[in-house]
Amino acid sequence: MTHVVVGAGIVGLAVARELLIRRPGSTVVVLEKERQVGQHQTGHNSGVVHAGVYYQPGSLKATLCRRGVALLREYTAEHDIAYQELGKVIVARDATEKARLTDLFGRARDNGVPGVRLLGPDGLRDREPHARGRAALLSPHTAVVDFGAVARSLAADVARLGGEVRLGTAVTGFTRRGEQMVLATTGQNVVAEQVILCAGLHVDRLATLAGGDPSPRILPFRGEYYRLRPERSSLVRGLIYPVPDPRYPFLGVHLTRRVDGTVDVGPNAVLALAREGYRRRDVRLGDLFATLGYSGFPRLAARHWRTGVQEMLGSLLKGRFVAAARHYVPELAAADLVRAPAGVRAQAVDRRGDLVDDFRIEIMGRVIAVRNAPSPAATSSLAIAEHVVERALSAATERE
Repeated sequence: MTHVVVGAGIVGLAVARELLIRRPGSTVVVLEKERQVGQHQTGHNSGVVHAGVYYQPGSLKATLCRRGVALLREYTAEHDIAYQELGKVIVARDATEKARLTDLFGRARDNGVPGVRLLGPDGLRDREPHARGRAALLSPHTAVVDFGAVARSLAADVARLGGEVRLGTAVTGFTRRGEQMVLATTGQNVVAEQVILCAGLHVDRLATLAGGDPSPRILPFRGEYYRLRPERSSLVRGLIYPVPDPRYPFLGVHLTRRVDGTVDVGPNAVLALAREGYRRRDVRLGDLFATLGYSGFPRLAARHWRTGVQEMLGSLLKGRFVAAARHYVPELAAADLVRAPAGVRAQAVDRRGDLVDDFRIEIMGRVIAVRNAPSPAATSSLAIAEHVVERALSAATERE
């Protein structure tokens, strides 16, 4: 059987590797429109290996994140990829956030997150001497890694196991031909018995071309970062996060020490004007009109426009961005922060205007689409691969 995986981000490469492990000798081809692997969400994130604190117990996010952490730790050790357990504190500023922190503590324990405990102001200072807050939740095993390095290693695994990663090859259409799918590409057509879409920012478009529902639609949200100047990086030992707003899947501005020792501050979450809109000036009218014309967008905007305005102001005014970070590290000054590369989150939104929270995987005959896989997808990638491949092989068996 020939399997085609569309998308060479960390999830697509993990899926291809898992297929080759489960079905040695099968034909597995990964199609990627870029000239390198891991060029979008995989290569534009903070590198955090999430422990599973936030997610609804029993959800795919919770289950696959916890499984994914274990698999990723083992994988990085085997492949000599730096993996640092720096620990994370989630800091409550007031009584309302402290109550949410208690709820998060219960959720973390339900999800089996190891070592979590609540800290008072003194305990927070012991862990992060420059941080301030009314209380904090400590997740000591939250880690950081270079997900781009993991993706490159996975691509090497795919080749070693007999698969092919075909770069610079965009998929432009699908045709059903008997028991096969024919994928039109910018190169040669590719014929497969099974197709798995792991195309991130473009997965909804490809799913629609393959005969799936246009909803949920991917809306691109740019996450902008600043970076601490090297001489000020000592202000942060590990990861300092706010208590998240339960209405949103975004975590808010936080401070993250990366594997190379630099410290990132961010991200915010502003609507991007292009699917790959990493800069404010990146505008693609087709992408923008598709967003504005989607039935779920006005419902989303009507419900959350105030938050959207605040996020936009934080994007345009450095002082507002710095002020958000100073809630947690008061010693920060505007001069301590310099611009850093941004990322774009592929966030699925349904027709009701609701932000899809959990991972969503859809089976459409011979096509399986990973329709929503934002954070913690990189953390969960090896576990997502197990889950997707199990479903793919089960669907193939049912057709036989």
